[in-house]
Amino acid sequence: MTSDIHIARQASKLPIADIAGRLGLRLTDILPYGHDKAKITHDALVGLRGRDPGKLVLVTAINPTPAGEGKTTTTVGLGDALNRIGKRATICIREASLGPNFGMKGGAAGGGYAQIVPMEDMNLHFTGDFHAITSAHNLLAAMIDNHIYWGNDLDIDTRRVTWRRVMDMNDRALRDMALGLGGVSNGFPRQTGFDITVASEVMAILCLARDLADLQLRLGRIVIGYTRDHRPVTARDLKADGAMTVLLRDALQPNLVQTLENNPALVHGGPFANIAHGCNSVIATRAALAMSEYVVTEAGFGADLGAEKFLDIKCRLAGLAPAAVVLVATIRALKMNGGVARPDLAAANVRAVTAGCANLGRHIENLHGFGLPVVVALNHFDGDSADEVAALKNYCTRHGVKAIVARHWAEGGAGAEELAQEVVALAESGQADFHTLYPDQMSLWQKIETICTRIYRAAHAEAAAGVRDQLEAWEEAGHGGMPVCIAKTQYSFSTDPALRGAPDGHVIPVREVRLSAGAGFVVAVCGEIMTMPGLPPHPAAESIGLDADGQIEGLF
Repeated sequence: MTSDIHIARQASKLPIADIAGRLGLRLTDILPYGHDKAKITHDALVGLRGRDPGKLVLVTAINPTPAGEGKTTTTVGLGDALNRIGKRATICIREASLGPNFGMKGGAAGGGYAQIVPMEDMNLHFTGDFHAITSAHNLLAAMIDNHIYWGNDLDIDTRRVTWRRVMDMNDRALRDMALGLGGVSNGFPRQTGFDITVASEVMAILCLARDLADLQLRLGRIVIGYTRDHRPVTARDLKADGAMTVLLRDALQPNLVQTLENNPALVHGGPFANIAHGCNSVIATRAALAMSEYVVTEAGFGADLGAEKFLDIKCRLAGLAPAAVVLVATIRALKMNGGVARPDLAAANVRAVTAGCANLGRHIENLHGFGLPVVVALNHFDGDSADEVAALKNYCTRHGVKAIVARHWAEGGAGAEELAQEVVALAESGQADFHTLYPDQMSLWQKIETICTRIYRAAHAEAAAGVRDQLEAWEEAGHGGMPVCIAKTQYSFSTDPALRGAPDGHVIPVREVRLSAGAGFVVAVCGEIMTMPGLPPHPAAESIGLDADGQIEGLF
């Protein structure tokens, strides 16, 4: 079988200026990073304001399984297919984190003949955005400890510093640690730890900011901890917001690349959906909508995590409204949800597909609850039997949606033209009546319970000691109108990653809550989810290297 990286290397790429030209951008509107990628300048973004936006299409999926779903691959294939049927379409996705690339998840550029290129660059350092976010985040961390060292005029309580450090790598040894050891010259000892960069509030802020001025305002609102008399201390109090904005100036500009079929793609930002809000940047999405008839974007992991956050956080804060939703599934993943072990997935099993469709049906119901029309995209594998596909289609018909077999992985955009036609029909039908799950004025705890009961179908949410008091304190401080970002396992509607299908009646334990005052939401950490992942027993990094010709091998 031809690998993704081999297919990507055979791509006939156009100069990035030509791709920009298809979007109506001039050479002066882009900052090239080599021949095949560029950033759209701040001035060009200002010039796009006020244009009538195109139609926004969200691609999401059933809960992820080791069998694979192919959400990004479907996003790319659908974008190519829309262009094939005569629609001016742009793809908007997130950037890849080095942690999963060298761990176990893999890349974020699609696969097969539905890829964004340059794939190797995208999955490694790309244009340096993640490094800028890491640097800005850690600059603030350094300024906190420096302020404490030089007299602590703000009276920061070192026991109540909530701002941790970050790095873009999976490293479990850094989750909890002590710093400032080794004597007086090294500062004051205190307990802290590291998160992965994609969990940083700076990442969330970059993805939700409207422009540079809004970026600095949001950075200034970051609460880094509390004084001895429990008053919040912000990045603005430390005078860190200006320097952080300087580090992020270029990173805030969206990255322009292309698909294998030379269609435009904006790849910008990269918060994970299991521990953050899981969407590409507002700036990239708005820019694409201003330059295109259709914009295809995706939300991370399954619809219960990614789509809910896309709709309740990103769309709420940015004033966006999708015209249609594509829900991705595979026969293999449905069989896993139906109880089949991974080694047995090759055997046809209609009964398991039917049982696994309960997970799909739950997501369909949830998406309809937001007032959005849905089409199911069956990402086709060679081993899918006709009877299994028929079982899926029959299930979807009974739930009032179409299921369309898409072969974009093997055939590129040509394999997703039927899906594109259905997306256009839904988007132009006027069926969409988008509304969020909960109102702004609902209490923070009620918002958490609403998501847990209506999306995850839990009996209720259960707060650890102090959680309710903390939420009430934030409400009294003026943060009660914020949406909520649930951090939990992506593998299940519950907090038990092994509980597949469509469980209900379980309890969602809220372990802690975190205030992201700059991003504009409250994070509820549920179950055993970690904001600094670890590497597996045999990480992908063991197989990655350079061949005799200096080309990367082992990267997908």
